[in-house]
Amino acid sequence: MKLAYFAAVLAALAAGQAAQAGGSHAFHSEPLLSEAKDGIAPDTDIRSVQASRSGGHVTFRMETGGTAGSTVPPATGSLGGAGVQAYVWPLSLDPSAAGFEAGSGTLALVATAHPDFDDTPLFDENGDGDLANDGAGWHSHWVVLTPNDGCGDGMLSVKDIPEGAAPALPATWPGLPLYIDSPGYSPVLNGKEVSLTVPLAAGALAFDGVTAGLEVNANIHAPLLCVTDVFDIASGDLSLPGKLE
Repeated sequence: MKLAYFAAVLAALAAGQAAQAGGSHAFHSEPLLSEAKDGIAPDTDIRSVQASRSGGHVTFRMETGGTAGSTVPPATGSLGGAGVQAYVWPLSLDPSAAGFEAGSGTLALVATAHPDFDDTPLFDENGDGDLANDGAGWHSHWVVLTPNDGCGDGMLSVKDIPEGAAPALPATWPGLPLYIDSPGYSPVLNGKEVSLTVPLAAGALAFDGVTAGLEVNANIHAPLLCVTDVFDIASGDLSLPGKLE
């Protein structure tokens, strides 16, 4: 995948975002189907993406060609240069829908794993009594994505928070200088499928599915968290063709 193209599409989406409104009458989206790809790990090969609504919650699903979650970056023992594996659902919703500054970029829901650091300080995902050693397990984030040439020409990053800035952030923001939230929603990995259920206000939304690799800046400064690989995009062009009314 060409990251520069991916970044350009995200920039266009961010510029044209609007908060979604209206009642909910259809509770299941049509599946967004994706053909099998050669040359990528089966668990990053997206076959379908779907969303469904039940009451005040929406469940996002992604089916892959292999066992979901089977690829996790190797531990390096260092935060700088640490790798992140991610299943990503980019959304048409304004970032304010998840508590971020309005108009700040493209809102995405992600399921991630990264053994070199823990960015969910409020939660003990592995149940061992230590809140700071859970990064290797699959967990959830809301993030805001923006094009960032500091990651390379036309590349993307999770949006940085400049020193001294005080943007609107979710209550469960983990304290990192990033537009990232650690809400504690648990991904479910079941065979070839990964799914996440989150509370979302009623209203129409559009979505897509992406599998990606990210990396922490080796010098641990902005840009702090760059997208380094896009393995697959369900739509092929990040046009967010999935629709949930």
